[in-house]
Amino acid sequence: MLVSTRGGGEQTASGAILRGIAQDGGLYTPQTLPRFTMREITGLCGLSYAKRSQRVLGALLDDFTFEEVGQAAEAAYGSRFEQGDPAPVRTLNRSTHLLELFHGPTLAFKDMALQILPYLLSLSAKKNGIADEICILVATSGDTGKAALEGFCDVPGTRCVVYYPKDGVSRAQQLQMDTQAGGNTHVIAVEGNFDDAQTGVKRIFTDAAYGRKLAAQGRMLSSANSINYGRLAPQVAYYFSAYADLLRRKSIQPGDPVHFVVPTGNFGNILAAVYARGMGLPVDKLICASNANRVLSDFIQTGIYDVNRPFYRTCSPSMDILISSNLERYLFELSGHDASKVAALMESLGKEGRYALEPQALAALRGGMIGGWVSDDESVDTIRRTFSESNVMIDPHTAVAYTMLNRYREDTGDMTPAVVVATASPYKFGHAVAKAFGAAEKDDFACCRALARMTGQPVPPQIAALESLPVRHKRVCAPDKMLESLEDVFQNPSQGVLK
Repeated sequence: MLVSTRGGGEQTASGAILRGIAQDGGLYTPQTLPRFTMREITGLCGLSYAKRSQRVLGALLDDFTFEEVGQAAEAAYGSRFEQGDPAPVRTLNRSTHLLELFHGPTLAFKDMALQILPYLLSLSAKKNGIADEICILVATSGDTGKAALEGFCDVPGTRCVVYYPKDGVSRAQQLQMDTQAGGNTHVIAVEGNFDDAQTGVKRIFTDAAYGRKLAAQGRMLSSANSINYGRLAPQVAYYFSAYADLLRRKSIQPGDPVHFVVPTGNFGNILAAVYARGMGLPVDKLICASNANRVLSDFIQTGIYDVNRPFYRTCSPSMDILISSNLERYLFELSGHDASKVAALMESLGKEGRYALEPQALAALRGGMIGGWVSDDESVDTIRRTFSESNVMIDPHTAVAYTMLNRYREDTGDMTPAVVVATASPYKFGHAVAKAFGAAEKDDFACCRALARMTGQPVPPQIAALESLPVRHKRVCAPDKMLESLEDVFQNPSQGVLK
């Protein structure tokens, strides 16, 4: 069973997936995590990614049958990823590996969860006798939006509405969303930053009166953000899969510790690694890598979470976030599942924009995670050096993580095998990556073509096609008008959409 981080009662996995967020504003999280033995972990080595995912998800989704999870995993991961491997591990050197999570249809790690979520959501609706139209409401800092639109495109009984920060995503990310096809997809640019979009979405979810209004219309809201347990749980699987790959190629032995280095803004990706460790995976250090919006880095070092600070637009825009939603789930773990403490911290964040951990919780935080931040210049330098040393081109978010790993090793001398989580194709951020190679082009797509010439690595067709696709979605709203914009989608679904 799952419980709300703020004490709002129990819920099955299918119920949590349907609702997305608890009515009290809390996030659904497992009461207890299942445990895997080392024998079970080594048993993953000879399996496909879909089968590995089935084993892990089958343990995390309490009211799904093993067969149901297997069918969903095979449908999601069987054919829609490059080279048939959704999460390959690339070795850079003896102690450093890249977990590449960008081989899906939208070229970002969000595909790992959002290719399977529509299947889990459909199963959840059947299990709970729901016949209403399910409206998937999404706030995105760049990658989740396109992955959600792609995953739910023309899925019967669903509608997907995505909000993204106007001028706060890369050109490729914006066009991936604004050119999205599908009769049930809607994209709205918010005149603000990601935190504005995320706060607005949460406000809509917790508006009980609006929920009743939608129910009377035969509609219900759900989420494709990682606040939804159905988004988070599939991400746990790729940490187990990475460890199994290292075992299979004998880079490590069973039981050997491994560090994971994760670039994160909303804390969902690294929280999945926290859960994997809690389920028995031999994870030693978790290194949380931030950009100049270093709220998480400062929190890990001081125990004080404070959003009263400048907001920066960086070359790693998917991490340009100050309010990290999934951190609430980690607070629940750090507090010993004390929902009243979590609720008090979230109330303080809402009223004052800050909160502070108690000494015991801070000690637990520091014992399980290391945090640091990386500047844009450092990221660009790491992109350049990584290609020079390994002939591997990485995106700015991955560069943040790799920079943090190198800094940690220089400071400590710790050469424990480490896996850097590579979250996106470098071609989604052509302008920033081209800067590392000295390209002078200003247009993102010209930058991508220049990168292909300089590196010999072709531009992915998903990116190359964006230049000629028609822009279909043109809605824009102010942060305080998000509910009205959603109402307009329901009342005038084709308005603001180029057919």
